[in-house]
Amino acid sequence: MAGPLPLGDPAPADGRLPDDLAVDRAVPFSAYLHVPFCRVRCGYCDFNTYTATELRGAKQDEYADTLIREIALAGAVLGEADGIRPLDTVFFGGGTPTLLPAGDLARMLTAATSAFGIRDGAEVTVEANPDTVTPEVVRTLLDAGVTRLSIGMQSAVPHVLAALDRTHRPENVRTAVDAARDGGLDVSVDLIYGAPGESLADWERSLDAALDLEPDHISAYALIIEDGTKLARQIRRGEVPAPDDDLQADMYEVADERLGAAGYEWYEVSNWARRSSGAGTPEGRDHRSRHNMAYWRGADWWGFGPGAHSHVAGLRWWNVKHPAAYAQRLALDESPAAGRERPDLEARTLERVLLQSRLAEGLPIDDIAEGRRDRVAELISDGLVDAATALRQRRVRLTLRGRLLADAVVRALTD
Repeated sequence: MAGPLPLGDPAPADGRLPDDLAVDRAVPFSAYLHVPFCRVRCGYCDFNTYTATELRGAKQDEYADTLIREIALAGAVLGEADGIRPLDTVFFGGGTPTLLPAGDLARMLTAATSAFGIRDGAEVTVEANPDTVTPEVVRTLLDAGVTRLSIGMQSAVPHVLAALDRTHRPENVRTAVDAARDGGLDVSVDLIYGAPGESLADWERSLDAALDLEPDHISAYALIIEDGTKLARQIRRGEVPAPDDDLQADMYEVADERLGAAGYEWYEVSNWARRSSGAGTPEGRDHRSRHNMAYWRGADWWGFGPGAHSHVAGLRWWNVKHPAAYAQRLALDESPAAGRERPDLEARTLERVLLQSRLAEGLPIDDIAEGRRDRVAELISDGLVDAATALRQRRVRLTLRGRLLADAVVRALTD
């Protein structure tokens, strides 16, 4: 996105929503629960995460109770605004949520579903490090209502995992997947490509290993070097090479070809899902991440935890980042929100183009600013946008070449 949005208003201590905010109860509602703990900080990661030595007074064993206090606050705030709706999706992200006892995750989920309700068939996902998944953990999560496990595989090649500072044992990915599937959970695996020293053959090996697991969903993300990370410093000092854009493009094309041949359909630039037949669903069961689809389609969600972001009826806010500051505010019955904003029409249009253009279902041309819609024809001519979808459905759907140059498409439609 082209730069940060204006800060807007400070967040009130009671968390109350603006009086003129009109919540549409027909808009789907989701919850994101952030667990900011990691055993080791990966060199490429700039997420809001903390190792044990970085907690500075925050207590991991008290975290669930602290987050449950924010859930209670959210219930009161949304209740006052007549904005409580049953949850369509819940996502535990991190960090490493499964560093907490599974019982703590279950208590947080119970608190959320008690505060808001949850729809029949809702998707409930927990991210997991492969080394932390056991049959006992899976049973506890399943009993609590979890439906899906997202496993951080990243690579099947030891030297690539080492370059990423990943500490899990590669063989434990199979153990985790088997435990999740035996327990009845859907399974997603995450991969990263373009790490220092990773060859195309290494990437093909990881793809083959992931496909051999037969997960329901596969995410494949190009390694991005974020300022302030260990990996960024290593590259700046010349200790490791920067990612090769051409090699990453080759890796993406190989991934799309192999995943497609194995029965996975791309539905977002970095995500593929398979369809499996199920009772009463002859067309097959959809394994796309419904939680992430809620983000990409602009639904409402409340993000719980330090550093988490929320969006309700066009209002956005974000929590204080450090777990100690987060816990301190909630101990005083104050909102942990650090600030909030209401983006203007131009900013909302930019975000909609940025997110929805990445989806296989495409971006409605009518959602593009009127003065820029004529650029769709140029993108079709350049082979970046599918002509048939644009003409018949009036939607911008990226071609394979367009997916490789998605940022250029967004710039063309917004600059």
